[in-house]
Amino acid sequence: QVQLVESGGGVVQAGASLRLSCKASGAGASIDTMGWYRQKPGMQRELVATITRSGATNYDNDVWGRFRISIDNGRNTIYLQMNSLKPDDSATYLCYTRRLSSGNQYDYWGQGTQVTVSS
Repeated sequence: QVQLVESGGGVVQAGASLRLSCKASGAGASIDTMGWYRQKPGMQRELVATITRSGATNYDNDVWGRFRISIDNGRNTIYLQMNSLKPDDSATYLCYTRRLSSGNQYDYWGQGTQVTVSS
């Protein structure tokens, strides 16, 4: 059973930085992709950034140049460095991982960590 544990959320002022982390346990080396999505009240979950085990990254246009995702494969942990935060970045940030096994893919989600950016 894969479990994702997120940390690093908080309340900051606009222009500040935060670093989120997410550790996946129980997956071993079978993780293919990890990433972050965010969800605002009453809205659909949206992509923030993803990273593959080989280090290929994908970012939403809104965070490009401000956020950076990185991975520590040895620890099955990803980090999201968020700089120049805006009030519109306020959301629940959810960690995501995709595991590959025997030709099947399995998706897992964390419980989320809250980020609040005040103006």
